[in-house]
Amino acid sequence: MTTSYSRTRILVEGAMMIALATVLSMIKIFEMPFGGSVTLLSMMPLILMSYRHGVRWGLLTAFVHSVLQLVLGISNIGYCPTVLSQIGCILLDYIIAFSVLGLADAIGKRFENRVAGVIVGAAAVCALRFVCSWLSGMLIWGSYQSYYDWATGMPVWLYSLIYNGNYMLPETVLTVIGTVLLVKTASRLFERQQI
Repeated sequence: MTTSYSRTRILVEGAMMIALATVLSMIKIFEMPFGGSVTLLSMMPLILMSYRHGVRWGLLTAFVHSVLQLVLGISNIGYCPTVLSQIGCILLDYIIAFSVLGLADAIGKRFENRVAGVIVGAAAVCALRFVCSWLSGMLIWGSYQSYYDWATGMPVWLYSLIYNGNYMLPETVLTVIGTVLLVKTASRLFERQQI
């Protein structure tokens, strides 16, 4: 059974999910030296919003969250030496990277089994966020490779894959596990809400 929601109620719920995701993003379990961290399920509220209200509301909520993350991390843009790299950083590290989380329902709704859909949808959008981080590391932040002895002589694409995988893989595993536990214990939260 679905509940009828007003647009105002969805906006308020979206604002709460953005606030929750922002607070959770500040609880860092592990942090990489040159950016990137494992957080306490900070992507889960945005994924949940997508499942509850569909891709349109999921993308809008995730986009607003991405802008907020950009504002909070604006000092990182200063490390980019050119305007083009600054634009790339804004898009790949913030806007696209977080906005893709709103696509979870588009991927997950293709599965008849709701739990399987939630698992695949959550894992897929986390993988998309990882691709953004990998591209950013390869195209913008590759010069930081020289700070690591283990990366000496390594192709920059491989360095970026390893560096970003060190935090995105655990972040993905935690997000998927958290999302699965939530859907199994409170499946009503994942029911599609209708306006």
